[in-house]
Amino acid sequence: MRRVYFLAPDITTTKKIVADLSLAKIEEKHIHVIAKRGTPLEDLPEANLLQKSDFIPAVEQGLAVGGATGLLAGLVAIALPPASTVIAGGVLLATTLAGAGVGSWLSGMIGMNVGNRRIKEFEDAIEAGELLVLVDVSADRVTEIESRIKQHLPQVEVEQTEPRVPAFP
Repeated sequence: MRRVYFLAPDITTTKKIVADLSLAKIEEKHIHVIAKRGTPLEDLPEANLLQKSDFIPAVEQGLAVGGATGLLAGLVAIALPPASTVIAGGVLLATTLAGAGVGSWLSGMIGMNVGNRRIKEFEDAIEAGELLVLVDVSADRVTEIESRIKQHLPQVEVEQTEPRVPAFP
């Protein structure tokens, strides 16, 4: 899956695009709209916390850093003199898993309170009243979706396409 980002000038145009995307068999759960705080989106699919925050990248980073730290702590623990080889494997596995768990949990908590890094470049346009639309599509449909969007907004530039989208929404 790839995530396509584009800006729409108003709610009316955004509704037309979302309706057209629905006709193209893009489920509503794969369309996310972000608007200025206080803007009524009516029946448009609003982006949730996972799209608005840095939660998923933070969990991924915390998992990697925490796992590496746990592995290092496990290696230090088995390097101490009273370690036996049977116990050493269990200690190494336990510290790696504990480090990965704690790292992903703490990073996720922090990431929920940080705005999405990928959306930061659109903040000025959103504050000016434009709507940011994120559409999750398979890689082979990106060109088709871009052309459908350009039917409604010929001047639109698809701002960014993410190479991958997390498996869970």
